[in-house]
Amino acid sequence: MMMTRVRSAVSNIIGGIMASGSSASEPHPDLPARFRYSRPDFLALSPDEVECSADHISRPILILKEMKLPWAAGYAEVINAGKSALNEDQACCEVVELRKRPADPSSPSYTPTRRRSSLPSADILETIDSTQEVKELDFHYWGLFDGHGGPGAAVFAAKFLHLHIEEQLQEVLEILQNPSLQPPTCLGEENPVHHPPQLHLSAGGSQRGLSRAASLRGAAGAPGSPNTTAPRFFMEKKIKQESLVVGAIENAFKEMDAHIARERLVYSISGGCTALVVMYLLGKLYVANAGDSRALIIRSGEIIPMSSSFTPESERQRLQFLAHLQPSLLGNDFTNLEFPRRVTKKEVGKRMLYRDFTMNGWAYKTVQEEDLKFPLIYGEGKKSRVLATIGITRGLGDHDLKVHDSDIAIKPFLLCSPEVKVYNLSQHEHGADDVMVLATDGLWDVLSNQEVAEAVSGFLGNCDPDDQHRYTMAAQDLVMKARGVLKDRGWRIAGDRLGSGDDISVFIIPLMNHSKQPQSS
Repeated sequence: MMMTRVRSAVSNIIGGIMASGSSASEPHPDLPARFRYSRPDFLALSPDEVECSADHISRPILILKEMKLPWAAGYAEVINAGKSALNEDQACCEVVELRKRPADPSSPSYTPTRRRSSLPSADILETIDSTQEVKELDFHYWGLFDGHGGPGAAVFAAKFLHLHIEEQLQEVLEILQNPSLQPPTCLGEENPVHHPPQLHLSAGGSQRGLSRAASLRGAAGAPGSPNTTAPRFFMEKKIKQESLVVGAIENAFKEMDAHIARERLVYSISGGCTALVVMYLLGKLYVANAGDSRALIIRSGEIIPMSSSFTPESERQRLQFLAHLQPSLLGNDFTNLEFPRRVTKKEVGKRMLYRDFTMNGWAYKTVQEEDLKFPLIYGEGKKSRVLATIGITRGLGDHDLKVHDSDIAIKPFLLCSPEVKVYNLSQHEHGADDVMVLATDGLWDVLSNQEVAEAVSGFLGNCDPDDQHRYTMAAQDLVMKARGVLKDRGWRIAGDRLGSGDDISVFIIPLMNHSKQPQSS
């Protein structure tokens, strides 16, 4: 059985696809689909156009019919060359309104109105207070979701992740609306009082007159002390508004993953997905990435990376450490150690290079029988796999994914938590050609950051600066460069290199247009 699994794993690594079949990621095939397969809502495609977009031979590039995305952002996409039956990428773009929750529904002046709910159900309406004057706050949102094992999780995340972010931001809305307000450490009090940390000093400038017990209680000084004010001795960290937004996004990703876990028991939600999200709020761009999609800013020809790719190679030590702490997650088939190649039985007792979770470099160890197990991480580059099954280490979904022909679950090794990077738009001057590029890995597999920056800058430099279609045309040009042209030897790009056979989705967001949006004070 072990050798069968190893052969299957190696075969799939060489082929560059996931080792698990549909049965591993869809344990309830008879359940109804949560959402029908579709392309992004903002493309406004008819059913016939959706069907035509799935042509793996012609691979038509889809672009916006109307310029209706925030900031006149551009978008283009293309399906894969036969890797999966459907386009497993999904995209979303929203402007979401944040409003203060009603403080007292029992008030005589309370008059409820109805609006779209921020709760994770698109069909539920909630009541809000429309009589009180409130300061509204919007956030602008762009998201790319790269599915695997089917488009289900990607479609689901595209429908709901921004609503989870909205729900989390509601928790700190009052603080966001008042930049000078220090966030309270506890929200349990009706009207929390914030005391600045104080130190009770004696006339000599020391704390000799204050007992340790009194200092821990935050009590007043020694009896007879002229200071009758009870000082506080518990130092509180100062929390920036920016950190509250980052925390809201991080929690939203976790809630999104839990949401998928709940609904997969009732609906068929296939596979999992990576998630790359950009949110604009109060003068700043927040870029949250869980997976191997990528975001970068091109400003005056300078390239500013705004995301990191999370792969089995880049997260080797985290994965190995988890396996070290919980070896049962590996079953009896895998080892958490890494070797430069597969260990053979004849090498038992010999010394071979290895490394574990504590190491960046390599050292020698004597090979033992247990080292013959299949490595937790195997392969290089795009063919690197966790447990011989999946090539990403962060994302949403995959709750039912298991190693081929076993009960070893993959999910414990996959994080839904994103890395969030922040770019302060208000601190920089931006021209019409300064943009942020978001794209799934279908683009980055064949084009480097430098090639993308040169292509986008070159295209925009030849366009009329007043043409609002220029960003969609630039996105279309970028997808064309990565897809290439179909020739006798497959899809080819510049230099007769192999073009991308994966799904490709690209947003190009102009940064100059942020000046028309609300800024933080």
